[in-house]
Amino acid sequence: MRHPLHLFSYCPKCGSDKFTENDFKSKRCGDCGFTYYFNPLAATVGIITNGRGEVLVARRAKEPAKGTLDLPGGFCDSYETAEEGVMREIEEETGLRVNATRYLFSIPNTYVYSGMELHTMDMFFLCTVDNTTALTADDDVAELQWIAIDKLRSEDFGLASIRKGIERVKEIKNTLL
Repeated sequence: MRHPLHLFSYCPKCGSDKFTENDFKSKRCGDCGFTYYFNPLAATVGIITNGRGEVLVARRAKEPAKGTLDLPGGFCDSYETAEEGVMREIEEETGLRVNATRYLFSIPNTYVYSGMELHTMDMFFLCTVDNTTALTADDDVAELQWIAIDKLRSEDFGLASIRKGIERVKEIKNTLL
């Protein structure tokens, strides 16, 4: 697998074109000495369950994987914890306010955005909400639905990390309910 550093030709600090491979995961500027490490972006995924053994599932309104199933979540903002990020993303996409989170697991992923392949570290959280009356599909979500954990089919989900995450959720379902 080719590392995405090949996409960067100029030093992000000084703009020099003497920006060459330092090692597998970094480039170094021959003019200013800056070393750039290309690390994955932090992304979050929320697993929200109800008292009926169901998980809240979204349908993607935008590319990539438009029209496929997904779980609420998204990229963390600067100066935001992963917990704050998943809470914000869930509120933006579903209208729900999360009152507790519990880290479950992480899965590396690639995500194509604006024609560029981004590397992400998708962190999955079990999220607790007390009130679902505000449930509304918004932001980059076309619709929301509750699906029984046993009826979740990973092949219906468009993003590779979410497909893997669904399989993990099904394996640990007893700890989620």
